[in-house]
Amino acid sequence: MKVFISADIEGITTTTIWPQCTKGEHGYEAACAQMTREVAAACEGAIAAGADRIVVKDSHSSATNIDPNGLPEGVELIRGWSGHPYSMVTGVDSSFDAAMFVGYHSCANREGNPLSHTMSTDPFWVKINGVKTSEFMLYSWACALEGVPTVFLSGDQMLCDDSQGLHPALMTVPVKSGMGALTHSLHPATACKKIKETAELALKQDLSKALCTMPDHFVMEICYRQQTLANKRSYFPGFEKIDDNTIRMETDSYFEVLRAATFLL
Repeated sequence: MKVFISADIEGITTTTIWPQCTKGEHGYEAACAQMTREVAAACEGAIAAGADRIVVKDSHSSATNIDPNGLPEGVELIRGWSGHPYSMVTGVDSSFDAAMFVGYHSCANREGNPLSHTMSTDPFWVKINGVKTSEFMLYSWACALEGVPTVFLSGDQMLCDDSQGLHPALMTVPVKSGMGALTHSLHPATACKKIKETAELALKQDLSKALCTMPDHFVMEICYRQQTLANKRSYFPGFEKIDDNTIRMETDSYFEVLRAATFLL
């Protein structure tokens, strides 16, 4: 079994404030250590389920957060950014049997995490087909575009709740919840234990029934916090400005949605 894992940091159990997620700031090294432990736990669960090849994409900021020495031997790690529209799942292709997401967070304009955002802090919200869109939604659908089912997600409670209907076999581990600037988190060791156990269960499901059905048509809307960004980015091919802060496009191609996200979010 070949498994792809994408990892972020704002949805791990210990992060609450932006400096913890920023290289060189106080708390960042500790957050990276816990991110590494949570990813390692998902890898251990995958190995217990029979995975013989695991590829991890470090997908936060510089994409150099995970300590490779903290991962099980044999796990492969993709670091940095190529610029490909698959972004947080760069490296996934149709040869993988399943995808898992670790440390993900609620989308822009949702209260589930003090660090909620979608790709950057520029958008007030992003919607696809009228639904507020998280990074998990964007890139688990990118996996589906390759025919790879997403079966596991860990992150904040609201993201886990919001994402339940996206994939038929999705199993989730909420490691914290958020309200305003507050987080209520599991103990780091407890989070890792739950991630390992649930990742194993998720991969032992019938993966032939785990792939979601993608929409046939996509309406992408981006509402920016600054109207100046909406004006400038409305000139991206396929988009139009629909109010002071919002731009919009329609397409039958999900790859075009991902291409737009690469340049506009």
